[in-house]
Amino acid sequence: MSTFDHPALIQNITDSLADLRKGQPVAMQGFSQLSKAAMATATVTEKHKELMAVAIAVTQRCSGCIGFHVKALHRLHCTRQELEETLTVCVYMGGGPALMYTAEAMAAWDAFAPVAA
Repeated sequence: MSTFDHPALIQNITDSLADLRKGQPVAMQGFSQLSKAAMATATVTEKHKELMAVAIAVTQRCSGCIGFHVKALHRLHCTRQELEETLTVCVYMGGGPALMYTAEAMAAWDAFAPVAA
């Protein structure tokens, strides 16, 4: 089971990059523009692009990326089943290491789940 606190992790990353955004605004704005352009809906929906991003995050073993993209999937009303199906492809293509990060992605999913009233 993952021991990451994904909400805290992505907040820490955001906070830690604040100085870089101030010191290197052109480069950081460029990255932001690339992100917006890549995730904009054209033929492929934003939700499907975020599922791809999670798949890449899992296979590249990036905990921060897992957190940011799983959070986005909640915002886009992705279902747990859609995430699970995506993650099974990660395991198929990435083997055991991908399985370990799949567990982390599922823990992140739970961490970002809205609290039932």
